[in-house]
Amino acid sequence: MTYVVTEACIKCKYMDCVEVCPVDCFYEGDNMVVINPNECIDCGVCEPECPAEAILPDTESGLEKWLELNASLSATWPNITVKGATPPDADEHKGEEGKFDKYFTDQPGNS
Repeated sequence: MTYVVTEACIKCKYMDCVEVCPVDCFYEGDNMVVINPNECIDCGVCEPECPAEAILPDTESGLEKWLELNASLSATWPNITVKGATPPDADEHKGEEGKFDKYFTDQPGNS
């Protein structure tokens, strides 16, 4: 098992999860973060830290797309170990539906 970051992170990118991760398995994109499933130790400390409820265990159904996306993007995005600045409009996008189709980008972050 591993944890994955889902669509709820897009445009929110609060990053509270990053600083609690004991193995530094988060990687930063332009408007979301992902977890490297090969580095995640399944401790679960990141899940309750996410205000957007974007982090879920891969044992939940329907997360195959997100597991693949987390794996592929963590191979190219920069590792992040310190919480960066939350986007100023994050709260406006919290809970928004359809964020992947509207806003997703595979561009790396720059924190």
